[in-house]
Amino acid sequence: MQFSVYQESHIGGRKVNQDRMGYSFTRDALLLVLADGMGGHLRGEMAASIMMSTISTMFQQHATPYVRKPERFLEEAFLAAHDEIHKYRIENNMPETPRTTVVACLIQHNTAIWAHCGDSRLYWLRRGQILARTRDHSHIEHLIAQGQADPAERATHPDRNKLYNCIGASSIPKIEVSRQVGLLTGDVLMLCSDGLWSMLSDEDMAHRLSTQTIVRALPDMINSAVTIGGPGCDNTTALAIMWQGSAEDADGVPSGDMGTVISTMMLPDNLVSTSILSLPESDTPTEIDAFNEDEIEKAIAEIRDAIEKSSQVLK
Repeated sequence: MQFSVYQESHIGGRKVNQDRMGYSFTRDALLLVLADGMGGHLRGEMAASIMMSTISTMFQQHATPYVRKPERFLEEAFLAAHDEIHKYRIENNMPETPRTTVVACLIQHNTAIWAHCGDSRLYWLRRGQILARTRDHSHIEHLIAQGQADPAERATHPDRNKLYNCIGASSIPKIEVSRQVGLLTGDVLMLCSDGLWSMLSDEDMAHRLSTQTIVRALPDMINSAVTIGGPGCDNTTALAIMWQGSAEDADGVPSGDMGTVISTMMLPDNLVSTSILSLPESDTPTEIDAFNEDEIEKAIAEIRDAIEKSSQVLK
């Protein structure tokens, strides 16, 4: 596999950044994940962190070097994270369970499949066109599907922020899994939190992703969303890759200003690389403070530096 990747998060106007994002890969499989802790509930950032840590750990266990049953893997990882979040509530005697939305994408053998709960989104683009995107598990999307609201109301409807599905709720999450789709060289996959897509139209984001590299488009979009959102804007996070397939497929793909370019062909079967920050085994979740803006920026910088150094060896 060969792909370029870029990820960025901005705390916006909030006191805590409850968004988490990251990716893990082996020689033959790539996992992208983004979780958005729900601010209306206690410790949403903890729910998002548990989600990330759980799915990353399961990927390391099952990607040997690829995941045999991708649909089942995504479903079981989401349910396992749901259970872990409930255990966290019990262990810490919390009055309610932390909750998070999540979207995850598994890519292997030039094929992608994704799953989501809530309103964190995935966009799949080819030559500037959106081929697919996830549909939010929200009240407004339900109304639109039932013909009781117009799609133009997505940005203004009073119930646009009401979700009926997430990880960590009292009910078992409804996990929506996509069909498997074939990727071509140059395809872009972007995962993002509602802090981004609620401020920018799909058409605007598609245009930026098609006219700029992901390393330029993502910061551009995040800065625009934060500016539009103003002093009270939400956490804004995005993770994107440009798929380059195999080394042969990538011939002719521009390499300048691509961000981190990773080639996995020379990786051993049993090696997993990840940018996902796992929960330390020696610590309990109560001992882990939510990342502040400086900590997130420092962590992202360290991850980029480490991946950049390793990618030079892997090319």
